[in-house]
Amino acid sequence: MRILGIDPGLRTLGWGVIDSQGSRLSHVANGLCLSGSGALAERLLSLFDQLGAVIAQYAPDAAAVEQTFVNKDGAGTLKLGQARGVALLAPARAGLPVGEYAPNRVKKTVVGVGHAQKEQVLHMVRLQLLGCDPAGPDAADALAVAICHAHYTRGAARGLREVRA
Repeated sequence: MRILGIDPGLRTLGWGVIDSQGSRLSHVANGLCLSGSGALAERLLSLFDQLGAVIAQYAPDAAAVEQTFVNKDGAGTLKLGQARGVALLAPARAGLPVGEYAPNRVKKTVVGVGHAQKEQVLHMVRLQLLGCDPAGPDAADALAVAICHAHYTRGAARGLREVRA
């Protein structure tokens, strides 16, 4: 299964693509979508178009998006939520199933600690995806989201097989 992980952001949206075959994970690609500094609608459209190009180029089977946490800046949270809407819309528009994961779940799955620092996430992503060099912290987070999705979909498939047996 090819999985697109997405770390939503209005200025910088991280993405990462991995292949998952059983318990084996391999890095395919990663990068950043930059929205520029125009009007909000133009920035969201730019992110949508860039993410659509990633989906067209790498043809994932599924996508996973990190959920937004609420912070003290209400306006910032709202804008991040709009970028997250784009992150959900682009793969859904392409017909992909989309999983959503809380940041703490992603960190716990990849690092083993729910409140891991970005450096720890980057280190564990590099360990789990040999040869991977993330384009930045947002791309590393997106790869971590993809790893999390692979872990949980593998577990769900295993549970389904056990129920059928």
